[in-house]
Amino acid sequence: MGEVWCPRMLDIDLSSGRVSVVRFREEQVRPYIGGSGLAARLLAENTGADTDPLSESNVLIYSLGPLTGTIAPTSGRHHITAKSPLTGIFGEADVGGYFGRALRRAGFEGLIIRGKAASPAYIMVEDAATLHDSDAITAVRVLDASALWGKDAISADEAIKAVHGSDVEVSVIGQAGEGLAKIAAIMHDGRSSRAAGRCGLGAVMGSKNLKAVVVRATRNEVPLYDPEGFRELVRSEVRHLPGGAARMGQYGTAGGMVNAEEIGDLPIKNWFQGEFKEGAQKLSGVVMAETILTKRFGCAACPIRCGREVELKSPQYGGYWGAGPEYESLGSLGSMLLIDDLEAVTYAAYLCNAYGLDTISAGGVIAFAIEAFERGYLSAADFDGHEPAWGSVDTLLALVRMMGERQGIGEVLGDGVRAAAAALGIPADADFVIHVKGLEPPMHDPRAYNSLAVGYATSNRGACHLQGFSHPVERGVPMPELGFPEQLDRFATADKGRLVAKMQDLMCVFDSAKLCKFLVVAGRPRPTTIADWLAKATGWDIDFDEMMLAGERISNLKRMYNVRCGISRKDDTLPKRIATHKRGSGGAAENLPDLEAMLDDYYAARGWTSDGIPEKHTLDRLGVK
Repeated sequence: MGEVWCPRMLDIDLSSGRVSVVRFREEQVRPYIGGSGLAARLLAENTGADTDPLSESNVLIYSLGPLTGTIAPTSGRHHITAKSPLTGIFGEADVGGYFGRALRRAGFEGLIIRGKAASPAYIMVEDAATLHDSDAITAVRVLDASALWGKDAISADEAIKAVHGSDVEVSVIGQAGEGLAKIAAIMHDGRSSRAAGRCGLGAVMGSKNLKAVVVRATRNEVPLYDPEGFRELVRSEVRHLPGGAARMGQYGTAGGMVNAEEIGDLPIKNWFQGEFKEGAQKLSGVVMAETILTKRFGCAACPIRCGREVELKSPQYGGYWGAGPEYESLGSLGSMLLIDDLEAVTYAAYLCNAYGLDTISAGGVIAFAIEAFERGYLSAADFDGHEPAWGSVDTLLALVRMMGERQGIGEVLGDGVRAAAAALGIPADADFVIHVKGLEPPMHDPRAYNSLAVGYATSNRGACHLQGFSHPVERGVPMPELGFPEQLDRFATADKGRLVAKMQDLMCVFDSAKLCKFLVVAGRPRPTTIADWLAKATGWDIDFDEMMLAGERISNLKRMYNVRCGISRKDDTLPKRIATHKRGSGGAAENLPDLEAMLDDYYAARGWTSDGIPEKHTLDRLGVK
């Protein structure tokens, strides 16, 4: 047997140039598993309510889980955490690709980045897998990025690889992050464009004068406690995956566009309209496969391969080739704006990737801007000669460029809907100001799945379907291990709070072990199997119950961070339009979720007060301070 997993991270202070190696003991990491859980603990220890997210005192944490870099399917993921400049509370983004695997294979399970470089810089991490902790700091250099500053994320990736070789993996910001746009993303994988998109963490990176983190790994595997036992467990599961995820592999996440529209899940015209039938068809993964698709790709260790590579033929898009749009981008940059031109939406998504903008927030704030114009808060002059209208590709592309370059009205919009509304004098409770805790919602409608309502309201980073990922249970994926053996009525209210609490705990496990949520859709592996994987990988005698207790601990740790930032039930809300306006047509025409009843159920399941504050006995049981 190998050694028990005790992860090590690099601690890098850009202000002083100091680099050290932190090795975590089992008792320090096991209660949080790794990944998101360990990062939450580190963020709570290093920042708080008084921390300015764009100051030197914020920390940017890259974290891996015990499954990152292994052969476990979909484990090619890493986590980035910081106090969010967009929301002012706990911020995190999960991302796939190859960067996480490279960092693990280079001998590190994460980075803690502090301070601010005096001038543009990037971090170069060489392989230190065979070096002792005392020598591992020699693998790290902080290099001059002045020649990279001002480049878009894709061009910067190419420039870095021209210097260091094509075998390095790059985590990088574009001009949006440099300009401190609060919806800025951190990009990976060059033209394949895997984004740590949510919460504006690209602006945190920009505030530190940090253009990129570059990693070179030379070994092809990572140490495991029981490598043969782990390999046998994983192989027995992999053969079950294609059945549950075959369509996602065939058509990508865009394969869900038509069904989402039919059941009322697809947001349309800034969450106002009920149907977009022909538009959803034109933006679908099937049409993408028939027209612009050139090949599929996937993240490290992923058999699903939902990534799309496309090529645009229309001359106005300059022969673009690279990553095709995901479902979220097709919704935010397409149906949200009543645009059904697949090539136009694809090109807009590419611009977001290049500038380093979160496509979800970008589409949400553009939809907000069009309504703000209709209601007289913006004038035609604010759009620099572009007509602000629904269905206008010209408006879409112009505003993406203006946000990415921080020009004109783009400087206001690039800070997200909540900040833009405040800057324009728009009442915070206006029905077209769509966000939760400052984060624009993803492209799934709580009026189609009631559990999403309580999930959006209570998600620790703001509106998010992935932090709870409860709606697959309402679609027919059973979770008997959590007490939900059968499909739930998506329009029912009863027990939805408990469902979300349990699924949030399980998703904290996924984010801490580092697995993709698409395994839930596939229906395999079961949660009990994930606990077995963790035991073989780490050497801990962890079982399902301890694993779920860790998930609950992580959920409460993040909530307590937010409580210290002033979050309570008053903030666990939905945007007015989603809460009070019926879609009026389509597959969820008349439903409005009863959020207050589900919140009561949720708080009771959590062991929190009726105001959403964790009870002392709950925190004591979990060991959370």
